Amino acid sequence: MLYKPHNYQTTAINFVETHPIAALLLEMGLGKSSIALTAIWNLMYDYFEVQRVLVVAPLRVARDTWPAEQQKWDHLAALTMAIAVGPEAKRLQALNAGADVTVINRENVTWLIERSGVQWQWDMVVIDELSSFKNHQAKRFRSLLKARPLVRRIVGLTGTPAANGLEDLWAQFRLLDMGERLGRYITHYRREFFDPDKRNGMQVFSYKPKPGAEDEIYQRISDVTISMRTCDHLTLPEVTYNTVEIPMGEKGRRAYERMLKDLVLELEGTEVTAANAAALSGKLTQMASGALYDEDGNWHLIHDAKLDALEDLIEGANGKPVLVAYWYAHDLERILARFPEARLLKTGADMEAWNNGELPLALIHPASAGHGLNLQAGGSTLIWFTLTWSLELYQQTNARLHRQGQQEPVVIHHLAAKDSIDQKILSALAVKDTTQAALIDAVKATITMEGVGR
Repeated sequence: MLYKPHNYQTTAINFVETHPIAALLLEMGLGKSSIALTAIWNLMYDYFEVQRVLVVAPLRVARDTWPAEQQKWDHLAALTMAIAVGPEAKRLQALNAGADVTVINRENVTWLIERSGVQWQWDMVVIDELSSFKNHQAKRFRSLLKARPLVRRIVGLTGTPAANGLEDLWAQFRLLDMGERLGRYITHYRREFFDPDKRNGMQVFSYKPKPGAEDEIYQRISDVTISMRTCDHLTLPEVTYNTVEIPMGEKGRRAYERMLKDLVLELEGTEVTAANAAALSGKLTQMASGALYDEDGNWHLIHDAKLDALEDLIEGANGKPVLVAYWYAHDLERILARFPEARLLKTGADMEAWNNGELPLALIHPASAGHGLNLQAGGSTLIWFTLTWSLELYQQTNARLHRQGQQEPVVIHHLAAKDSIDQKILSALAVKDTTQAALIDAVKATITMEGVGR
């Protein structure tokens, strides 16, 4: 695919290229990976300033997102990438592959630096989700700090680096600039910018910023920081649509393909059948999202891939409110089991709590997200856990956040199981063809492709 960056993406790419230390505070869905990879390509093959790059990211982002972005864009086709996740032998093979870009999950940073035996070979580091290094006592922070003097260029990517307060910034920028801007010691940072807040005698449990501390801190880091929300020269899209493709895993894929091929699936001693194309569409949509109802109304787990991806997106929001659209009752049950703090928006009190910023994670069914429901005050991020064929419900649900009075750029994520009916639904929504005929035709096309009905 041809890469045509938005104005803000071009600005961010140029910023990385011209700043050996760069903190990019980008909202979810604004293309952090493609920005970083484009800058890496330019620095490596146009300016010859970089030889090898290490990317540190959350596990599933490292395993799935970064290689997918590299393969997606034409201009990155010649960039070699090795993924150092999984068993130790596989990690070692990737680390020794001599790739332009090596991607490793953050959980293995300490292993890489202190136990792998692999000589450090990367002159540029990109930290995807810089905020995951906000704890100065964590092993991953201490380990990466040891290797920091060997790095000539470093980039930190995150959405909100100070979701839990300004104290979070110290460790992140200590890692980026080795203490140049906020000091080398957390005790000095606290003494300069904070006063004790909650305490018991001499034991301090929390700190509160001194008057003017916030402005001073931001001023000190401004020369190496770019934010998509605060830089006046950036032209942000009014709404950004982002699709997160998710592998269902071997077990989930086998079950999905069995249902697709035979129109029947045996689950825990009971058979689930699809009588026609419309019924098959519903079964496949359920399976793409991770669970399936049997004939008695009981649901069976197929995979947790979408829950894992949802967890990554919520973590990436760093405390920023997230609204999740679900479809099936088993979606709701599984989401609430994984995220007990989530709250279903049903009553006026629920809506008021969301709009007051009291709910970090809210759930909504598209059928209840009709005309006139105002949710724009509570957040600007919507995640579709299960997609809908209904264009009206899709547009109306999106319009709960993307409407007059919204103060933030809106980001709408679609969780789509790879090589599944989810892609058919997205295509139908894109061309605004969501009639029952389109639904059945899409399923028929999939069935024909797989050899069903021969």
